[in-house]
Amino acid sequence: MELTKEQIMERFKADRYATEVTGIEIVDAKPGYAKTKLLIQPKHFNAVGIVQGGVVFTLADFAFAVASNTGVEEITVAIECQLSFMKPTTTGTLYAEAALLSKTKSLVSYNIPVTNENGELVAQFYGRGFTKQPKKT
Repeated sequence: MELTKEQIMERFKADRYATEVTGIEIVDAKPGYAKTKLLIQPKHFNAVGIVQGGVVFTLADFAFAVASNTGVEEITVAIECQLSFMKPTTTGTLYAEAALLSKTKSLVSYNIPVTNENGELVAQFYGRGFTKQPKKT
């Protein structure tokens, strides 16, 4: 049984750091794909007045988590992530769009560009995850 978009959104409300503290929203989600967004606010700035790198990482990492954990009962956790910054951001909205690159029995790989509202590349995130079945109780 595949989860509905509403079920996916409800499940990921539990990621309180991404959703409540940072303010990230899920735009779209299905197995192997997710799009998240973040409206930039002053709380997201670092000491030099641009969006903190950790905020950009969290946006992309959350898209990775949603895309890789919308399957039937599989659980995927990150084992490797890489983020390259391309352009500083100070205003507007950021989007992260996770797309599955490859999947084996226990490993997944995702490409996740982070763009602004003009479609300009702000950062490039690559994530690999370990996938397993949940423990039966």
